[in-house]
Order: sequence, then structure tokens, then C-alpha cells
Amino acid sequence: MAGPRATVLRVTWLYISPDTGSQKVEKVQVGREMVVAEKNGAWMRVFANTDIAEQHSDKDTPMVGEDETPPPISGWLEAKGIVEETTPNGDQILMGAAADQESQASNPRGPANAAQSARLLYRRVAEMFPNSPLVPDAAWRAADIQWQVEKADASTMSSAHERDPVFREQMDEDALHKVIKNYPRTRWAALAAFDLIDNKLCGDWEGSTQCPEKEADIYLKYSDEYPDGPRTARALYEAVYRYAVLKDMYAAAGDDRKSNNALSQARTVAAQLKGHFADSDYALQAGALVYKLDEGVPVYGIERE
Repeated sequence: MAGPRATVLRVTWLYISPDTGSQKVEKVQVGREMVVAEKNGAWMRVFANTDIAEQHSDKDTPMVGEDETPPPISGWLEAKGIVEETTPNGDQILMGAAADQESQASNPRGPANAAQSARLLYRRVAEMFPNSPLVPDAAWRAADIQWQVEKADASTMSSAHERDPVFREQMDEDALHKVIKNYPRTRWAALAAFDLIDNKLCGDWEGSTQCPEKEADIYLKYSDEYPDGPRTARALYEAVYRYAVLKDMYAAAGDDRKSNNALSQARTVAAQLKGHFADSDYALQAGALVYKLDEGVPVYGIERE
């Protein structure tokens, strides 16, 4: 459709004509993608994508069937709180509005759909202002919000406790993979790659050494790939914790050799963490964890005297 793209910063009504007394068409939610068809004083006639179109646009695969996606809705809305492609500093305005919505999403008294609004506004930054220096951060934030929402939903399902991640509800990885593809070797790629680890983790370990062993390897591989990333210190700590768990698991099973080896690995990774991220809380946490191991204090399962 011809015309500049735009979005709204507030929930607003679409009307059948430029008059608040005319028939209402539908509410347009914050961040909804629109195309401006014409202007009439303090009014705009727009085409607005439906929620289904918004959700599907994250996917790379085509939808099955020609009639699966409803056409955009059309109508008039009051030109208040509208950001167009031509709006001066529009990218900064959208980024600020998105950050505000994201902050409200963590407030129990905030709007119920604040997270979704933030995700859509971040996406509008990337789509409406592709040359903005804010685009990589906006793309990452949009993908991360969707990931966290799906992760929270998945955690409420009974399958969340399955040991093998294959049997758990998986979060959709498309948006995060796009961030890694479009901004390789950047902090945003590192953040996206760390999120993706969630789909590889066990649910309940059920006392199996295979889970912490596999997960420690995953976190160490991540730290090797992103040695200076914003999540690398945490990844190293997660590996230290899993080696600490293995030390206790093997000790409980009477396998002193593997228990001592796990303790050695915990010390090695903790030293790496301290050497590279000395000012990180994770380095301090890892040091405290190793101290407990050296003192014979169990960190997993029932404490044994």
C-alpha cells in the first residue's frame, strides 16, 4: 500500500469517517503497524494490520492457504500520538515509548498488554527507521520480549518438568536467530544466543548426571563463542554451579574419581571467571561456591554431615 508507515503511542479508535460521532470500526493497539492513506485536518485515514498479521510477520515460512491472513482494516483516526516515518527523531520517540511499556510490563499495576505493546514498538523502530543506530537494540529487545513471554507460558505446562528438552514446549527461535544473522559478533547476537540456551536445558534433572554435564558443556561453549559478551560471566557461573552439582552427585554415588574431577573443573572455571570478570557478582558467587565445595558443604540435594 502506498503512503508512509506509522504507528500509535496510545490505544485509539478507528472510525468509519473523520468524526467521533461516526461508527467505530476497531480499536488500534499501541505499536500496531499502519500505512497512512490520506490526511484530513486533525484526522488520518489508515490501513492497520491485524493481530494475526503482526504475529505471523515474525516467521520466515509462508502461511498455508491464501485466505489465512485477514486483510488490513481501514478507517479514520485522530492524529494524536501518531509517529510516522517522516516524524523528526521518530526512532528515538518510539524507542522511548517502547522502553516505557517494557518497564510497565514488570509492574503488577501496569497495563496487562504492556509487554506486547513494547515488543510491537521496538519492531516499529526497526521497520520504520532501518538506518537508525537504535535498530540492533530494538530488534533484540523485540525478540527477547517475545521469548520471555513464551518462556513464562511454557513454564506453566506439565511438560516443563520433562528432563529431556525434546519433550518440553519449545520457544520459537526465529526472531532471535534473525538477530544473530543480521548482527553477527555483536553484543545483541551474544544476548540472543544466550536466550536460545533455554530450549536446550533439562526440565527436572531427576538426579541424572547427564543433565548438568550437558548443560555445563553448553555454557562453556557459549563462553568460548562470546568471550566478552554481556552474558558470558553468567554463563561461566552457570557452568561452575553445574560442576559443583556433579561433584555432589558423584560423591553420593560413591564415585570419588569423578567427584574430584568435577571439583577440579569447578575451580578451573571459577578461576577463569575471576580472571576475566573480576568485578562481576558472578565471579564472587562462583568463589563462594568453590569455598563451600572445599569445605565439604553440599550444594545439591540433601545436606550430609
